[in-house]
This record gives sequence, C-alpha cells and structure tokens, in this order.
Amino acid sequence: MTRPWTVGLTGGIGSGKSAVAERFAARGAAVVDTDLIAHALTAPDGAAMPALRAAFGDGPIAADGSLDRAAMRALVFADPAARARLEGILHPLIRSESARQCAAARTPYVMLVVPLLVESGDWRTRCDRLCVVDCPEALQIARVQARSGLAEPQVRAIMAAQASRAERLAAADDVIDNAGPLETLDAQVDALHGRYLGLARR
Repeated sequence: MTRPWTVGLTGGIGSGKSAVAERFAARGAAVVDTDLIAHALTAPDGAAMPALRAAFGDGPIAADGSLDRAAMRALVFADPAARARLEGILHPLIRSESARQCAAARTPYVMLVVPLLVESGDWRTRCDRLCVVDCPEALQIARVQARSGLAEPQVRAIMAAQASRAERLAAADDVIDNAGPLETLDAQVDALHGRYLGLARR
C-alpha cells in the first residue's frame, strides 16, 4: 500500500493538536486522526467491540454497546497487563485503518495525527516529517481540566504515561507554539503549510 508524503502531528494531552489539525485541513491537507479512528472502532457496533468484550467482559462496555472510556481508563491505569491487552486489540486496527485512509488521500500531503507518535517507533517510520504542538505543562493541565473535568492528579497520571515535553521537542522537525490564543496558530500553520507543499513536491 503506497502512501503520500506524510507529516506526523503530535503533542501532549491538552496541547491543542485538534485545533492545529483543523487549520491544516482548512488549507487543503488531508487529516488522518488516529483518535477519531479509535472512537469509530469503539463506537456501538465498532469493529473492535467484539474483541474488547471477549477480552474484558461487560465491565467497560456502556449500555449502548460502545466502550466506556472512563471505565477502561481506570482499568488500564491500575493494571499494566490490561493496558497491553487493550493496545494489542486496538493498535493493529488503528494502524490498518490509518494506512488505508492515508493511501486514499488525494492531496499534496497527509497530516497524520498520532497522540503517542514519539513513544512508538512504528508510527515514526510512516512519517516524512514530525511536527509537535507544544505548550507549557501547566497550560496542558488547565485545558484538560476545563475540557474533561478530570482532577489534576488524573491529568498528571495521563501525562506521566506519555513522552515528556523535552522528549517530544527533541524528536520534532517542526514545532508549533500553542501557548497563546488560538489566533496565533494561523500564521504558524500558514508558514508550515507552505513548507510542506514544497517538500511534498520534491
């Protein structure tokens, strides 16, 4: 399966990956978002649900037949073996569907959004360039709390399971600073979009 020229977009929880991806999409990039793929796989009648039910029983299954994400989050944080089982089911399906969507793109380049891109060498090999959305950790925590209502210790536990800010920045080819208001993103995205168009045409 061939793929177009691909930019991997990543950042810690609450960094603003979705806002950045929306701006690249508005400029004509194809966006393939692994979080959206995961949500589709774990929706009612999603392709991952039979295997998840077989592996975990009805405990983390919501009444509508979708994955109860809060229940699953609590389960995998308490049990590394459960996390491994979950990833063993979801990750191959996400990789397969994201590869299909990338190959189907008819745009100059693809923006592949992967929250744990830096943590996974496999994802990195599928990207020609890596763009990191960055902001201070205190701002990440505040944004996640405002969005999801999680307590600060829960947000910090999620962040601790991800690459550190320093590790992401060290891996980056390009960095988008999202510490300010959303309006500051447009000029940064404009500049990178122009750069990516040029690189993709080489």
